Amino acid sequence: MPWQNRLAPAPAAGLDGFHALPHPQAVVTLLTCCGCLRWAERLADHRPYPDPESLLAAGDEASYDLTSAEQVEALAQEAPAPLPPARPGPGTLAAHTALRAAHAAYELRFRHAFVICLDGYRPDEVMDQTLHAIRTRLAHEPDEERSVAAEELRRLARARLARLAAGCP
Repeated sequence: MPWQNRLAPAPAAGLDGFHALPHPQAVVTLLTCCGCLRWAERLADHRPYPDPESLLAAGDEASYDLTSAEQVEALAQEAPAPLPPARPGPGTLAAHTALRAAHAAYELRFRHAFVICLDGYRPDEVMDQTLHAIRTRLAHEPDEERSVAAEELRRLARARLARLAAGCP
């Protein structure tokens, strides 16, 4: 079961609440940001962070240091990217069908869930961006896609850490 689907206790009050968590609880909380145990332990071990930016920088550094096996570990914990909500209008059913087929083709080709960070996109852009990205990435060679997936994992972890530091569950 993916780590982000497990119920991890949310920090009481942003970064201060995160710092106050016992080490095992901090690790479980961090695993909701990135499913690699060494990544989570590394960030938990280096607490306290003076500010949210320091936590984000530490998360980036730990993400860049993931080995191939750790990237596989983190990807295995990622749930498939959810289908964007259906928007009214013609073609929505066809777009959802195309997206489901693209997800299946991606997972068959690369043997892990398609991951993408869509922060900064408006809700009405999410489906088009996702479909474009997955179709583009299906053409990648495995080594190239590993690199792209690693960057998307880093971006996802950074966004999740930012929410954690802000006190959002």
